[in-house]
Amino acid sequence: MDAPSLELPHRFGRYTLFDFIGRGGMAEIYLARVKTDAGASRLAVIKLILPEYADNKTFADQLVFEAKLAARLDHPNVVQVFDLGREAGRLYIAMDYIEGIDLATLLKQCAKRGLPLPGNFATTFVVEVLKGLDHAHRRTDDAGQPLGVVHRDVSPSNVLVSLEGEVKLCDFGIAHANEAVDVQAMGDALVGKAGYMAPEHARGTQVDARADVFAAGVVLWELLSGKRMYRKGERASLLEVAKEGAVPAFEATHLPDFDRIRGVVEKALAADRDDRYASAAAFQKDIEGWARPNRLLGSPLRLGEWLTETFGTEYVERRRDRERRVRELEEESRMATLAQLEAEDRASRRTIPDTPSHPQIESVIVNDPPMSQVETAPVTLPKSALPEAMPPAKRSLTGVAIAAAVAIALVAVAFALTR
Repeated sequence: MDAPSLELPHRFGRYTLFDFIGRGGMAEIYLARVKTDAGASRLAVIKLILPEYADNKTFADQLVFEAKLAARLDHPNVVQVFDLGREAGRLYIAMDYIEGIDLATLLKQCAKRGLPLPGNFATTFVVEVLKGLDHAHRRTDDAGQPLGVVHRDVSPSNVLVSLEGEVKLCDFGIAHANEAVDVQAMGDALVGKAGYMAPEHARGTQVDARADVFAAGVVLWELLSGKRMYRKGERASLLEVAKEGAVPAFEATHLPDFDRIRGVVEKALAADRDDRYASAAAFQKDIEGWARPNRLLGSPLRLGEWLTETFGTEYVERRRDRERRVRELEEESRMATLAQLEAEDRASRRTIPDTPSHPQIESVIVNDPPMSQVETAPVTLPKSALPEAMPPAKRSLTGVAIAAAVAIALVAVAFALTR
């Protein structure tokens, strides 16, 4: 695997990049942690566009346009794009992290171990991909107008499967941005995908949803046959082979009801797009119509179990170990920052000048003992400072006299007013 250009962990805007996934044709791919607005954290995949492409205005404008379209897709079989921007001069795309493996890597692991991919899971992959494609192809804007989304790069490396058996398609529209740049400049970023291109796509003509149907048909052809469909010739590049559109015969005769599935595959791979399935949904329906009665349509749950049983979770555990270390480093950094702030706060308090106060008050504050040292014994005043207590009887007569005087005064006032 190529080495990352950044030293990890690396703070990148609101993201902490902590694991290097790999390098594609036009981007470095990192696993990152990000804090949400609610204060929780989540994992994200960051595609950090290489400077030579991000600085190309045509490429950057097309990528931004396509990423905005992709962000409008919301489907269980599509990897969600949730952020796009520039940070420290680098263009990036942020998308959901799927804890699992891509189909290309899965096939390599199967070949390495001499294990065939079970037929029921082969059809499951393609059916789930077609569900995501159908959603994207039918997506409209707020006014109800079709967005015209075409993936343009349906291939095993862009098909992800989680440990729970969820199948998701990623990188919608990125291939379109690639095509905005000169083919010679793109090199392997474009040519490496030629094995899944529809003839019209390879020739550089306008494409529509049927180009994605063709690419999904190539994936199905390969999964059921157990080999690559297009191979580079002695005198022709893979791109030239794709332009010709000469599809090899489908010879997976071990499959039940072979004639029916052969007809499905051949229709999806028709060189003339008018002869292909008009939609991903129509293609999906015919696959399921063949697979269900032959019990060749596996459930996502069983697919996830097979992945775990066959390949284990070692790579996931390694990823989790790296994430735990990043959390520890972040906590250490947070505590160090708090300690520094507290030290700065104490230092600032020592440098604040004393507030002027009245000398008498200041002397009281300075000289008064702490409250814990103040004696709580009662204070006894001299008798001369207290009024003498009046006997109860005398208090009673005095009250009567006062009341009588008030009554006489009121009578006098009333007499004077009547005269």
